[in-house]
Amino acid sequence: MKNFYVVAVLAATLAGGTLQTATAESASKTGIKNVVLVHGAFADGSGWEAVAKILEKDGFTVSVAQPPETSYAEDVKNARAAIDAMGGPVVLVGHSYGGSIITEAGNDPNVAALVYIAAFALDEGESCASIEQAVPQASKAFKPDSNGNWWIEQAHFVADFAADIPKDQAEFMAISQVPISTDSFTHKVTSPAWKTKPTSYMVATSDRSINPEQERMMAKRAHAKTVEVNASHVAYMSHPKEAAKLIEEAAAHMPASQ
Repeated sequence: MKNFYVVAVLAATLAGGTLQTATAESASKTGIKNVVLVHGAFADGSGWEAVAKILEKDGFTVSVAQPPETSYAEDVKNARAAIDAMGGPVVLVGHSYGGSIITEAGNDPNVAALVYIAAFALDEGESCASIEQAVPQASKAFKPDSNGNWWIEQAHFVADFAADIPKDQAEFMAISQVPISTDSFTHKVTSPAWKTKPTSYMVATSDRSINPEQERMMAKRAHAKTVEVNASHVAYMSHPKEAAKLIEEAAAHMPASQ
């Protein structure tokens, strides 16, 4: 009986070790741990801070790209540099105009999945401007200057862009906003990456900068996994947990090697 007990314990130990090894090997083959976050017009990368902290706490390596919004070509180039610097497969995330950027930059072979947060998931031949003209946004506060750039009038910034974050934070965003060039806003997409890459989309149902109906349309035609939040345009700032969850779910469903 004693010998039988020893054999049984040994067998169980070996089986447990084999199971743990198999589980570890399986986990190593699934899930991506690199995320590149791309901001949109009138903002900079600092708005991603809360999302980035959640992702980092959960074991992700995060890069926050800083496209200058000076031209579409430069902005896509900036995002591609951030992707390449990660040295492996990434989940590429864009907010607002950042969606237009990731739609082209997402063709990089290291991009495994795309996540749009209240963003422009443009089709071939479309620009941010053409989408806004087709189904206009609620805000009328976008104004050009004499240098070919566009701004949001500061008096309307909080209500039209960031109504559901702390007012002092939104007011500082208004005075520190990054203008977007006309070229960035009107440049047409040529090769939408969402046609070949798994895609997720967060619709901001109280968005005054992109019409929520357009967001739903873009998500639907991209066959995106879609969630909706009752948020202003800066949904990634007012709902960082939901944004991070969508990103992490996109990452979890991809193989670790491409």
